[in-house]
Amino acid sequence: MTNRKKIAAGNWKMHKSLLEGQGLVQEIRTMVQSELQNGATIMVFPPFIHLSALAKQCVGSNIIIGAQNMHQAEQGAFTGEVSASMLKSVGVHYVLIGHSERRQYFNESNQSCKEKIDTAILNEITAVYCIGETLEERNANQHFEIAEQQLAALKHLAASSFSKIVVAYEPVWAIGTGVTASSAQANEMHVFIRKTIANWFGEEIANGLSILYGGSVKPENAKELFAMSDIDGALIGGAALKSRDFIDIAKSL
Repeated sequence: MTNRKKIAAGNWKMHKSLLEGQGLVQEIRTMVQSELQNGATIMVFPPFIHLSALAKQCVGSNIIIGAQNMHQAEQGAFTGEVSASMLKSVGVHYVLIGHSERRQYFNESNQSCKEKIDTAILNEITAVYCIGETLEERNANQHFEIAEQQLAALKHLAASSFSKIVVAYEPVWAIGTGVTASSAQANEMHVFIRKTIANWFGEEIANGLSILYGGSVKPENAKELFAMSDIDGALIGGAALKSRDFIDIAKSL
């Protein structure tokens, strides 16, 4: 067995007012304390405006608060953007980078993701780097090729930087669609991701890397997914907005 971190990460996307978010985090915190005994790492990625309040609320708990995005520049004239040092200043130590919705709607590229990853690491923030293929790419049998192209944003890193990297594989065709990759399909990609990292950085780095699956993860399919050899947790969307579902997924780790 490896000592890879088992992670349940909830991406709230653009949901919940601050008050609703505080209520949800309180429910999660209570359930974690009373029910979670498997040592899983619990992460919550709320909207930017909640970060400060929720980070304070989670002091002394096992819940990590992360951001859904950040800008690659340290500072500057980037209206509406948030920098790594700003995140750090409110107690945030994790950030999602390259989520498929950011790639699709906000034109994020592998190059901009690479720059964001560098900035995160420089600021001692762990990057949860999201990769995944579209349905067209999957049907054209390009899923491995796409994954390798996206993973290339990590290829230049020093091996020591991998303590600040988590990879999340999210097939775009399974996000919010109710369609889940079969556990075998998901694991096949996780194995490929780990092998790619092993080719670049060696087995030790690859075997220590937590790789999460995202794409319509629910309490009903979590156990089967987590039973796979190379799936170390989940990046959870819709189910993370319900404390019961989120914790039931975490308990399956």
